[in-house]
Amino acid sequence: MTRRRTRAFRRAVLPAVLAAAAALAAGQDLVAPPPVQAVEAITRPSRDVTLSFVRSGQIARVLVEDGDPVEVDQLLIEQDLAVEEARLAQMKAEAEDDTRVRAAEAQLAQKRVDLRKLEEAAKRGAVTAVEVEHARLDVTISELSLKLAQFQREQAGRSHEEARLQIERMRLKSPIAGLVQLVVAREGQSADALEKLIRIVAVDPLWADVPVPMETAAALKAGAPATVSFVGPGRDGLDAKVTFVSPVADAASGTRLVRVEVPNGDARPAGERIHVWFPNP
Repeated sequence: MTRRRTRAFRRAVLPAVLAAAAALAAGQDLVAPPPVQAVEAITRPSRDVTLSFVRSGQIARVLVEDGDPVEVDQLLIEQDLAVEEARLAQMKAEAEDDTRVRAAEAQLAQKRVDLRKLEEAAKRGAVTAVEVEHARLDVTISELSLKLAQFQREQAGRSHEEARLQIERMRLKSPIAGLVQLVVAREGQSADALEKLIRIVAVDPLWADVPVPMETAAALKAGAPATVSFVGPGRDGLDAKVTFVSPVADAASGTRLVRVEVPNGDARPAGERIHVWFPNP
């Protein structure tokens, strides 16, 4: 028996032996639990994202290289922003300019003064009712002009925000903390929309999708403990946990997919084979 199989056998059998000894010592009836069998799986990153721009453009800066660690919201790649930043400045100036609003307010104030004077003159019979009615219409039109000026300024503010958001979409930032797996973007390159430019992965923790017999999977739920050992050189007996149990079984193999989260403080690469044990129900 190889050393690896010996370690696996000890992990599988030793707990049952110790439990049996404890039961005998306590004078209890011994009922042997069913054997625990290891299930083989392959680790993968717990997060794996590939980033692209949503519109075509020339790449101005590439700030990371393959293998670099990155944090959430760290800037990775940026397109040429010269035209968009000029437009943003224009939109900002229009959004902050209140000249039209102040002019409309002044015009409305004047029309209200004119109306008041005509109404007073009408009481003395100095002006006709038609002139007063025209003055009232002028006030109404000036009120609408003020509302239109205010609305246009609000729209300018929205256009400014739209331009700002458009610039943000021309900057690729990392949505996760992890490592740069691959960068294909180069400065000066023209990138097409949705072209895959950079891949970010998180390998601590690792995930493994384990095909577990339905009898065992039926007793598992998110948060349940598991034990993991890497095939080949590496740590044995790592404490892991279940994060997901598939609600759909595979009838052909009689298994259900169980996702296990494996701590990876040693920064082992994803893609290694592991053995997974689950406790007896």
